[in-house]
Amino acid sequence: MGLSQQQLNAGIDALAARDANFARALGNAGYPEPRIRERGYTTLLRTIVGQQVSVAAATSIWNKLEAQFGAGCPAEVIAAADFDTLRACGLSGQKQGYAKSLAQLILDGELTFDALPADDEEAIALLTRVKGIGRWSAEIYLLFAEGRPDIWPAGDLAVQEAVGRILQLGARPSEKQARELAEAWRPHRGAAAIFSWHCYNMDVI
Repeated sequence: MGLSQQQLNAGIDALAARDANFARALGNAGYPEPRIRERGYTTLLRTIVGQQVSVAAATSIWNKLEAQFGAGCPAEVIAAADFDTLRACGLSGQKQGYAKSLAQLILDGELTFDALPADDEEAIALLTRVKGIGRWSAEIYLLFAEGRPDIWPAGDLAVQEAVGRILQLGARPSEKQARELAEAWRPHRGAAAIFSWHCYNMDVI
């Protein structure tokens, strides 16, 4: 489960106490709602399904997959599924490879969601062993499904844009700059990320 409303608010309050820019942005934008996903295989599989398609398209594909393979699309069923059946559900050949990579790691016991490494970087390294899961997707999973409080997806363009607005930089910082700026926000970078998305979607910052 992701950061609760209480955890999220406490993290943002801590940032606002340290930095007047965050305090100003919080006064304008208010607190964001939590972003919470279910822990485990299904959430990561849905991440793969949703890559590079609209939310509506991703939902349609997922509904077809569940209708065909059962609730949650169990790993053993996906691993054994044939190309044409998956294709008929809307899953491209590339995404089929990604889904089967995830399913096989689960079946082989190489990826266990109840026992991910406590160290964030080690957890990211393990999750990115799944084909099609890059650093950003791994970070989003750890933040939304695991509720890890110090995850910072610095490569996210919306986060970068919002950081530029919050800190009044006059321009969007690069990924490297966003990572460096956020060092001062440890151990609340997860709250900073969720607040950044919140601010990105508002005109008041």
